[in-house]
Amino acid sequence: MSSPESLVTPTPEHLPIAFNVNGKRYQLEVDTRTTLLDALRENLHLTGSKKGCDHGQCGACTVLVNGRRLNACLTLAVMHQDADITTIEGLGTPDNLHPMQAAFIEHDGYQCGYCTPGQICSSVGMVQEIKDGMPSHVTLDLVSPPEMTAEEIRERMSGNICRCGAYANMLAAIEDAAGELKP
Repeated sequence: MSSPESLVTPTPEHLPIAFNVNGKRYQLEVDTRTTLLDALRENLHLTGSKKGCDHGQCGACTVLVNGRRLNACLTLAVMHQDADITTIEGLGTPDNLHPMQAAFIEHDGYQCGYCTPGQICSSVGMVQEIKDGMPSHVTLDLVSPPEMTAEEIRERMSGNICRCGAYANMLAAIEDAAGELKP
């Protein structure tokens, strides 16, 4: 039988964390249980990344960490000491849009807009994965670099859900922007 003392919830532990977000250095002290998403939204007030499902199933929280896309709701902030993090706010500005942001606007790749920041960050990361030669589940030739096909894009973006169903427009936007983002 447990003693009453063993049933007491321990006091949360706080640790310092420092990382670069959108090119700016931040130092925070956070509860070790704080997700990266909550640190970005609650501590840094960068609310572009959305809390959708909070289980990593919808992709609304997708950000780029050291150039790779990541569901910010599934990772702890303290795991990213000295990381370079890019949120939707860091990709471009209204006066100087990132090519993916511009393509989403041009192709009406958004409806309500809730998932759009995650879709765009995921798209940017996905294009880089293909450039880096990373295969996906649908890549047939594992020796040659993967190609930017509709099937590859659909597979790689399958972790980002749009409840409005703007997938056809998003596909067109990604294909358009990928042409501009080629080396």
